[in-house]
Amino acid sequence: QVQLVESGGGLVQAGGSLRLSCAASGRTFNSNAMGWFRQAPGKEREFVAGINWSGDRTFYGDSVKGRFTISRENTKNTMYLQMNSLKPEDTAVYYCASTLVSSPPRTDTLYNYWGQGTQVTVSS
Repeated sequence: QVQLVESGGGLVQAGGSLRLSCAASGRTFNSNAMGWFRQAPGKEREFVAGINWSGDRTFYGDSVKGRFTISRENTKNTMYLQMNSLKPEDTAVYYCASTLVSSPPRTDTLYNYWGQGTQVTVSS
């Protein structure tokens, strides 16, 4: 069992930056691939970024590539999402998720554990 808690969301102006954190508990964290997803009102949940268990392979959704960076510190049981050059269309609830497979899938149904989400609002 893995418990996930996101933090770091908030209100920021367009062009600004935020860093989200996902704190995990549970002894399997270090062997799990993980991902960030987001969901805006009226839209489906969208893959944002994923990272393998060791942190040396990362994947990004097309809409955030070049602006967001995913990373993890297994010694701290924490995953991060550095978000730069934020746009109003990045506004959403951001969720971290953990999967039992070795490489992070882009499909949300393949993740086993989810956090409660953190709101990110980007004003124009």
